[in-house]
Amino acid sequence: MASALLACSACGAATDQGSGEAETLKTPLGLSSTLPIYWQESADFATILKEESEPGWVRQSLETRFELVPLDVLSAEALAPLDHLLLAQPRALSAAENVALDNWVRAGGQLLLFADPMLTSHSQFSIGDPRRPQDVALLSPILARWGLELTFDTAQPQGKRREEAFGMAVPVDLAGAFVPLASEAAGECAIAPSGIVARCRIGEGQVTLLADAALLDGEDDPDLPRRRAVLDELVDESLSL
Repeated sequence: MASALLACSACGAATDQGSGEAETLKTPLGLSSTLPIYWQESADFATILKEESEPGWVRQSLETRFELVPLDVLSAEALAPLDHLLLAQPRALSAAENVALDNWVRAGGQLLLFADPMLTSHSQFSIGDPRRPQDVALLSPILARWGLELTFDTAQPQGKRREEAFGMAVPVDLAGAFVPLASEAAGECAIAPSGIVARCRIGEGQVTLLADAALLDGEDDPDLPRRRAVLDELVDESLSL
């Protein structure tokens, strides 16, 4: 599936034969996520392809500026054409993927990463179903490589709230917090006092990390306009064009 999707990643840049004018080229943005961002949740892939409903708000927001490139595997070959990458509650990465991702960032890649230690987003699939989003972020190896640990306070208040981070009021729900780790390969990281956001310079690249994914929840939140604004600000600051 990845090869077919990658092959279509430049479809929007094709020349319009009727008018003779080329559409505006958009910057490719790699996307790897277990959340229903590119595809809506559905029991089978055939149903997804038949659905005529509009994509979710996160995809719509991203596609105003980027040509999304869904990635099944974070290999050196898949990452090589990209300068920008979004990981949103991805599945656990293999050792080879951790190496490829680290090398890509250190070579100048820009990454926006959502790593939620206790996902609160609703899913129609039960726990244990492989189609269900990753309930707990399993990214300790790459986080430790960059000098970070993702922690979770079980005594924190339940329910949606906002945490201040670098001038942003980030909506969270059962959020984690980043704490620094000593590491020879660690980057230079600034961590918000709340721990919800970390910004790291890793080699020639940069990584912005959020310890929660509630910002990316669905369409039924009356606070959606503000969540859109926060996502736009995060994208502007972490995925500079």
